[in-house]
Amino acid sequence: MLSAVDHVQLAAPPGSEDLLRTYYVGALGMTEIPKPPVLAANGGCWFRAGAVQLHLGIERDFRPAKKAHPGLRVTDIETYAARLAAHGAAVAWDTDLPGHRRFYSEDPVGNRLEFLEPVAVAR
Repeated sequence: MLSAVDHVQLAAPPGSEDLLRTYYVGALGMTEIPKPPVLAANGGCWFRAGAVQLHLGIERDFRPAKKAHPGLRVTDIETYAARLAAHGAAVAWDTDLPGHRRFYSEDPVGNRLEFLEPVAVAR
C-alpha cells in the first residue's frame, strides 16, 4: 500500500548544479541535502523543505519537463510568488483549479513547477 511520496525527480543538463543550487536554495528556500556517495558520482543535487524532497538528476540528452511537473503546496502564496519574481523567475498565475490559488514557474533549466495554496471556498 502506498503511504507517501518520498521525492520527485527532475532532470537537468550536465554542469548545471550551481544554477540549480542558486534557484532551489536561494529562490525557493530549500536546503541542499547530501547525496549518497555512490549516487553523487553521477552529478545532480537533492533538495529538501520540510517533508518535500526534489532530486535533480543529470541527463545527457536533457529536455526540460514542460507539461509534467511537481505541484508544490505553499503558504502565503502572494509572498512566495514575489520572492520568486525578485530572484528573476517568471510567475504565471492560473485560475483554473477551483479552491486554490496557483501559479507556474520554471527552474533555471526550464523544468515546469506548480505552486498552489488551498483557499476557503464560499458556500
